Amino acid sequence: MTGDFFSVFTASFVTFFVLIDAVGVAPIFASLTARGDARYRREMAWKSIFVASLIIFGFAFFGAWLLQQLKITIDAFRAAGGVLLFLIALDMVFEKRTERRETRADEYLEEHEKPDDVSVFPIGIPMLAGPGSIATAMLFMTQSASWEQKGAVLSAIGVNMLLCLVVFLLAAPLVKALGESVAGAITRIFGVILAALSTQLIIDGIIGAFGIGG
Repeated sequence: MTGDFFSVFTASFVTFFVLIDAVGVAPIFASLTARGDARYRREMAWKSIFVASLIIFGFAFFGAWLLQQLKITIDAFRAAGGVLLFLIALDMVFEKRTERRETRADEYLEEHEKPDDVSVFPIGIPMLAGPGSIATAMLFMTQSASWEQKGAVLSAIGVNMLLCLVVFLLAAPLVKALGESVAGAITRIFGVILAALSTQLIIDGIIGAFGIGG
């Protein structure tokens, strides 16, 4: 493994870590699975990670083909992805994203009195495999010049999914330990980091599209 692998892995890992926001999703997962027993919670944790991984990896592998079929350039997708991520970052900073997640969870609990399968919706989609993580997987893979870089991106996604699994399995005690205020502060910090990353994507996309500095 070269320095290029680690640099791409680090950038990808941080971006997906911020986007997926396992710590922020943990309270939602805990509330959605509170009516079930320990076995049910473990099953939902494993299945939700499987569903989200399947979707994100699927777009990572076939995203370039999809862009080609739609005749969308990588620079246009990079700029559009940057804008999308910036909007998500604003939601995270002002906690709008958390509010929407909690609203989805409350609506689901109102409709389902008994424990149900929450692995596909709303945990797998859209809380883990949302527009931001899907677009970023496509973006990072299409702009990777070598298989070493692509491997770094895929590894970063895989490690983030494993972290999510650990967080979900420990969701109940983790939520009690952190508290709402600490979880909210972490989400805001992640939002600021994501805003900076998304701004750089927009700048790179504009430079590439208009050939600035080339």
